[in-house]
Amino acid sequence: MIHHHTPVNRYIDREKSWLAFNARVLQEAADEKVPLLDRLRFLGIFSNNLDEFFRVRYAAVRRLSLAGQTGEKILGGISAQQLLKDITEIVIEQQSESLRILSVIEQELQQENIYIINETEVSKEQQNFIKDFFIQKVSPELVTIILNDLDEFPLLKDAAGYLAVKLVIPPKEKKITEGEPVNLEPEVRYAVVEMPKTINRFVVLPSNNEKQYIILLDDVIRYNLYSIFNIFNYESISAHMIKITRDAQLEIDSDQSKSLMEKISKGVKERRIGEPVRFVYDQSIEKDTLNFFLTRMGIDATDSIIPGGRYHNRRDYMSFPNLGRYDLLYKQNTPLPIPGLSLEGSILQKIKQKDYLLNAPYQSYSYVIKFLREAALDPKVVSIKITLYRLAKNSQIVSSLINAAKNGKKVTVQIELQARFDEASNISYSEQMQREGINLIFGVKGLKVHSKICVIERIEKGKFKRYGFISTGNFNESTAKIYTDVTLFTCHQQILKDVNKIFDFFDVNYRVHRYKHLFVSPHYTRSKFYKLIDREILNAIAGKEAYIKLKMNSLTDYKMIDKLYEASREGVKVQLIIRGICCLIPGEEDMSENIEAISIVDNYLEHSRVYIFGNSGDPEVYISSADFMTRNLDERVEVTCPIYDADIKQELIDTFEIGWKGNVKARLHSENLENKYRKRPHEKVFRAQLETYNYYRDMLEVIYEQL
Repeated sequence: MIHHHTPVNRYIDREKSWLAFNARVLQEAADEKVPLLDRLRFLGIFSNNLDEFFRVRYAAVRRLSLAGQTGEKILGGISAQQLLKDITEIVIEQQSESLRILSVIEQELQQENIYIINETEVSKEQQNFIKDFFIQKVSPELVTIILNDLDEFPLLKDAAGYLAVKLVIPPKEKKITEGEPVNLEPEVRYAVVEMPKTINRFVVLPSNNEKQYIILLDDVIRYNLYSIFNIFNYESISAHMIKITRDAQLEIDSDQSKSLMEKISKGVKERRIGEPVRFVYDQSIEKDTLNFFLTRMGIDATDSIIPGGRYHNRRDYMSFPNLGRYDLLYKQNTPLPIPGLSLEGSILQKIKQKDYLLNAPYQSYSYVIKFLREAALDPKVVSIKITLYRLAKNSQIVSSLINAAKNGKKVTVQIELQARFDEASNISYSEQMQREGINLIFGVKGLKVHSKICVIERIEKGKFKRYGFISTGNFNESTAKIYTDVTLFTCHQQILKDVNKIFDFFDVNYRVHRYKHLFVSPHYTRSKFYKLIDREILNAIAGKEAYIKLKMNSLTDYKMIDKLYEASREGVKVQLIIRGICCLIPGEEDMSENIEAISIVDNYLEHSRVYIFGNSGDPEVYISSADFMTRNLDERVEVTCPIYDADIKQELIDTFEIGWKGNVKARLHSENLENKYRKRPHEKVFRAQLETYNYYRDMLEVIYEQL
């Protein structure tokens, strides 16, 4: 009898796996081969990710622990209290690592003649500039509050930066009739200055030589403290930065009389007063100042109190000025055209003949806008239906839809008001679209709509003909420059009939539709994927070639992981490219020895979801809006679409293989979360994102040669 050894754990904790993903972002900031200004940007992304982690994930674990629940069932055998401890430890370590990296980058910037200086290092002419800049630009935007005499402590905003100010005011001497004058204690006053969000945090200073100088907005304010507080005749003043992160759980009340839009607006407002989950302060702050703030804000040691450096909100480095130094940034590859699909001429006529695939940002996102613009103007188009999740700031998608409504088309938009941190923006777009006569659907009670679909109806020879597109990413032309996503343009009537049924489901939620081609969450996605995995298992048992290749953002669903373990045990070869959280442990004997898993973190954010099943020599390929997370499989409306066109199928298999061959930016997922780079000795350097771009460039060249 064979004894199977089982590893202690079957799964990796999802919070720790997420922190390991963020550590990969930090690796990019530390990597000497990454251009300097891009390294700063990665530091900003690391910091921004961490903020979101605290607002969402940490806050959720904290809620469990406060409710006195150990949460062991949910958290895979570890208590909520222990997990909070572990997380805080990892974060403090990552924070100090990020400060170390920042100081290395700052030294290297100096070698490039770029100096980040503070308020004590400015030259005469820079002092004048700073005073002037403060009076003109900064001062009118400042919110300054003197705290001592307030009955109620002001609400400090989540994610804003504040200077905690301490003023020491000399005592007024009092004459006492008998005897000597007595010196009283000096008076201490505390104040808080909120840093304006409307001004770039990095202020470029004038310079009369080839050196470039930058000062942080915080230090501009420090330099001008006197002009803010001079009425107090203080003898000393100090200012230290603090920042607070709040629980971002949206409480949506159940009042039936209010519209969902009103409820979410209220929820977003209340998020501002969410419980503090993290308090970061400058370690050199005086004890009494720190205690004053902690006491008045009701923060105690059970909250995450994290000592930081002089500057927080390092996510601002995402918008560090480029100073015209393009030599310190990644070379931007121009997005390519899709072979055979011109941005001139009719895009619908082309799609009528065959399917096309757009792989952004390698190829131009303009095709999506072009499709909607053409539909808006085409007299034969009668209706447009689309789902929207996160939108660009001045969304061309929305303006195309409004244009269509003005041209008398029936436009239906399903907009997800609960897209986390985009709620407010989505509410204002909704109001704008409603005013223009667009029919809005706010999804399904209890289900977020995360699918990325669009279908239009055109009258041809007296009959309806449908055209549409299905994507793995948001319809957002600004993130399409940095997120990798694939979008299928199709005229396949059966698929689009399914897409249309999804819009019927949004309208009437109690009817569960049958879909012939698409897998639709929350009803069918899980069982359909189980079936596909089971077929590979049967093929492996029958001695046929059996493999599964999956590319996604996160793999956290335990049942899905168990299914992949089962496939591995039966001899199915499994290859996983998972950018973010991976709770599956690859390469464990008797459990997952046939599973390999890597993560690619590079200049673009890997976002597309592509699922390939061997099917004994006749592979099936799917693109999807869903990751293998419980919420995507069971609690949202998600769409997975089969690829029927042989060329596109091959293209997706090719680009998966390119990703799989990556050995520059690919790290191995492992139980100990050490993010080892995947580099085999004597292997040629192969940077997957660059090679993907080259693949599409070569594809064009072949076509030009044939012309």
